[in-house]
Amino acid sequence: MNEFRTGIGYDIHRLVDGRRLILGGVEIPFDRGLLGHSDGDSLSHAITDALLGAAGLGDIGALFADTDPRWAGADSMIFLGHVVGLLNARGYRIVNIDATILAERPKMRPYIDAMQSKLAGTMGIDPARINIKAKTNEGLDAIGRSEAIGAQAIVLIAGEDRH
Repeated sequence: MNEFRTGIGYDIHRLVDGRRLILGGVEIPFDRGLLGHSDGDSLSHAITDALLGAAGLGDIGALFADTDPRWAGADSMIFLGHVVGLLNARGYRIVNIDATILAERPKMRPYIDAMQSKLAGTMGIDPARINIKAKTNEGLDAIGRSEAIGAQAIVLIAGEDRH
């Protein structure tokens, strides 16, 4: 019998000069990038947190603390791949992921297919199991003023019922 579990993830990072913009493991040409201890990839961080939540394994900060020098400038795909390994070791598989990027600019549409492909490759799943949308904040708040980029994700995982 399968047990289904859901998880929700959210992440936001400030846009700053002198950093590359990485979302979903894909570099996007832009004049600023996301500030973070790692590469600041808010999309992969939201997905990582959602997977951890679904499996009841805490959050990204507990596993990859921003005070740990090992993760300074790290590629966030490392975090995602590690968490998928934890899920697989516990008998879970990813059913699907639905994610939303919150950004006023740059426009995300041209990069979504590449993000799906990169994320799917890192997680070892079919890209069709990942849906990515992009929304603006209509000029409201830090995201709307192009000061930050956020992301939300919800995941469904399945595994053997352990109860």
